[in-house]
Amino acid sequence: MRHKYHKKKLGRLTAHREAMMRNMVTSLLKHEKITTTEIKAKELRRLAEKMITLGKKGSLHARRQALAVIRERDVVEKVFGEISDRYRERPGGYTRIIKSGFRLGDNAPESIIELVQEQKG
Repeated sequence: MRHKYHKKKLGRLTAHREAMMRNMVTSLLKHEKITTTEIKAKELRRLAEKMITLGKKGSLHARRQALAVIRERDVVEKVFGEISDRYRERPGGYTRIIKSGFRLGDNAPESIIELVQEQKG
């Protein structure tokens, strides 16, 4: 039974899955938009929202926690500077998943995951 188990395994071993998610969250925060499969996007959203929330906290401990996940130091600087300022007043929901059809090779459902842009005014 799968009671109280919320993460998807994605057909990978634990170390591979964690490394893939770390790479994907780094790319998402760096480029602010990536294309991936629907299931990976839904799992990635959880981690990305946590990283942006850490950026909003702004403490040294939060920065070290983010550095343990995000692979590039300049991306951590972006999260704690530009991105955290953008979402300062927003209580959550920093990402958007848009379904974009099916992949040509294996017909896997693809999605675009991107950071939500704040509306001015």
